[in-house]
Amino acid sequence: MTARCSSLRANKGWLAAALLWVACAIPARAADWIHTTAQAHDFALDGAPVVYSPADAPVVGIAARDLTADVERVTGRKPAWSTSAPRGATAILVGTLGKSALIDKLAASGKLDASRLRGAWESFVITTVDAPMPGLRRALVIAGSDPRGTAYGVYELSEAMGVSPWHWWADVPVTRQRQLYVAAGTRRFGPPSVKYRGIFINDEDWGMQPWAAHAFEPGSGGIGPRTYGRIFELLLRLNANMLWPAMHPGTPPFNADPRNAALADRYSIVMGSSHAEPMLRNNVGEWKAPAADYNYLSNGPGVLRYWEERMVSNGRYENIYTLGMRGIHDSSVQGAKTDAERVALLQKIFTDQRGLLKRYALPDAPQMFCAYKEVLPLYRQGLQVPDDVTIVWPDDNFGYIRNFTDAQERARGGGFGIYYHLSYLGAPLSYLWLYTTPPALVWEEMSRAYAHGADRMWIANVGDLKPAEIGTEFFLRLAWNVDAWGADAQPVFLQEWAQREFGAALGPEIAGIMGEYYRLNFRRRPEHLQWWLPKEARKPNDLPSGEVDVRLADFAALRLRVEGLRAALPSAAADAFFELVEYPVLVSALSNERFFEGERGRADVALAADAALERLNVRWNRLAGGKWRGMMSAEPADAQWQSMRIAKWTLPASDAGRVPAAGVSGASMRFAADAFLRRADGEGVAWGRVQGLGKTGGAAVAILRSDAAHAAEANARLEYEADLPAGEVEVRIHMLPTFPAAGQMRVGVAMDGQQPQFVGVEAPDGGAAWTQGVLNNDRVASVKLHIAAAGRHTISVCGADVGLVIDSLEFVPARNDAHGPER
Repeated sequence: MTARCSSLRANKGWLAAALLWVACAIPARAADWIHTTAQAHDFALDGAPVVYSPADAPVVGIAARDLTADVERVTGRKPAWSTSAPRGATAILVGTLGKSALIDKLAASGKLDASRLRGAWESFVITTVDAPMPGLRRALVIAGSDPRGTAYGVYELSEAMGVSPWHWWADVPVTRQRQLYVAAGTRRFGPPSVKYRGIFINDEDWGMQPWAAHAFEPGSGGIGPRTYGRIFELLLRLNANMLWPAMHPGTPPFNADPRNAALADRYSIVMGSSHAEPMLRNNVGEWKAPAADYNYLSNGPGVLRYWEERMVSNGRYENIYTLGMRGIHDSSVQGAKTDAERVALLQKIFTDQRGLLKRYALPDAPQMFCAYKEVLPLYRQGLQVPDDVTIVWPDDNFGYIRNFTDAQERARGGGFGIYYHLSYLGAPLSYLWLYTTPPALVWEEMSRAYAHGADRMWIANVGDLKPAEIGTEFFLRLAWNVDAWGADAQPVFLQEWAQREFGAALGPEIAGIMGEYYRLNFRRRPEHLQWWLPKEARKPNDLPSGEVDVRLADFAALRLRVEGLRAALPSAAADAFFELVEYPVLVSALSNERFFEGERGRADVALAADAALERLNVRWNRLAGGKWRGMMSAEPADAQWQSMRIAKWTLPASDAGRVPAAGVSGASMRFAADAFLRRADGEGVAWGRVQGLGKTGGAAVAILRSDAAHAAEANARLEYEADLPAGEVEVRIHMLPTFPAAGQMRVGVAMDGQQPQFVGVEAPDGGAAWTQGVLNNDRVASVKLHIAAAGRHTISVCGADVGLVIDSLEFVPARNDAHGPER
């Protein structure tokens, strides 16, 4: 899948794109402009040397040399590379406008239209040029507006030739071709939708760190220059530009080895640090004084010197500086006792940190402030962040963004960004093992944030990176061009991804498998397959037995589909298929079989599933000749952080707590949200189907655009028909636990054209309701209706708040006991 061309982008056209309910653009596919047989006016890559200027940025030379290796991967023949003036029939000219004499001469002569490159951010053009200069008959020119733009252009060509961005990180093979040709013409890309786009390597204790320490670069004691070099290359291949480095206890701090920062500079990667690590300091590994001294109230000069040391060593590099202060490792700031004191302390810290930046950092160095966890309430209480600092909103650690920028805030010069989790270590239960967040949820939340002005910085916590390849790529592709993706982003992306990695013949089936994998795990992640929290007594799951039957049958069917594909795969693709598809699907299925059959008392089945799961982990760590030894282990991998992780699986001790193996749920009737018969978009409000989101197999229905101030006035509704008994009926609206842009998430229910009853659904940030909401990806609002006569009735669901995402509706006879409007 190659980046989508800038000519297909509109200026912040997310809302319009969403209303189409289809992808708004077609990607520049390999078949479109890379040929394996010559066509008229094509440029032949075979035999064309790659030429770049020695005066250009180091990343340009790195990318140019990678291009020669990629051509060799595809054709078996490696072209030469050179920094001398090209002579001969053809050449591939790579360079940055204003830094490469080759590119500047082409622009000055009019042979290269650089008008859209000048002053642009990270943009590039790939074009064929006849008679570009004396002595050269023809050239393929890759020109960037800046060094990263040039590098992106090179890797764009590599991907179009058939080299996956994951060729190294996921062992994706390359299909050999005898010849490669580039179609004549000009292709323009960029600028990106989001200025800074990157990932956070985090919670690496059970994967990347032991793998690096024991298998990949033992000489560095763990994650070091060799690993970071591979990460930097991957980021460029995915059109990303920033990294928060690994920072957990036991991992060598990024800046403890000066080679790491120097390498980032060569790759033109912008380095930052997490919400708990201001001023590029890894507190866990670098703060050597007593923990109590990491206190700006009692030890301000000492802490300031600590930050200054990093500025002295790294201020010359391109960095994004995290401002503010929290505890040493993801905890509250020390010293201040009240919120008012914390606000005052942070204001002083901002001033002092910015004084250091003025002395040591590059001019206009970008700065950010992440309102994570306990810090967001401080911002809401009046914390003043300097106008040129980017404010980064967090999600709630489970994929639901906690805050959205209002119209007044959007005037800030520093703009806004998002810190988003694709992996998480923390309460109520972690998810560190597999990547199970549906890309559709990422699209819904991140597109909504972008529409609210969060376009300066997006960074995703990707854990160990593996096996979060799909989520990582989709997040970064979306950040590159938000407008290229619509409400069907998940199926479109999975189809493109699967065809790129495994070919056109197998791609559709693999995409379908992964879509079903996300649906099933959205009901309950494998890392959340226990219905008690740490320190609570063990208790059985609360799913109806009939639902468990269906769930296990669906997972069994998914396993059969995966196993059926294995025989059709070329042997070269076996490792990639196992890493990207087979392992996550099979261990999810086995984890569910182990847990639910164990609760049913079928010990033999549960123990067999547990043994099969362990065999898959052993197989992973033997992949590719042992390349990934130490990277993968089932959750929980050890006894650390037990207060926020699932317990090690064991059979229930007795029949107490086990659930029967058969049965059906109560006498309720349930509809998928997209099973409506009619839809009305109301005044200023538009609904849309978000394909791949939800648990029903259909599509969740969300409000994608709203200009309405009040739900009752919007008259936007979905209409369903159901045969209902006479008497009281409770209508339960199953929604995703999203956060409103302001106030409450409001939803209403009406019967047979009557006035709707509205419920203001609270969005609790923490607490029991939030806990169950994120573990089940479900929040329920209920309304009681009186049915005068049994028969067919029309039920209308009304709303007006962007971010309202409805998964299903349930109709149940109302209980006699009292209950609140939300569960």
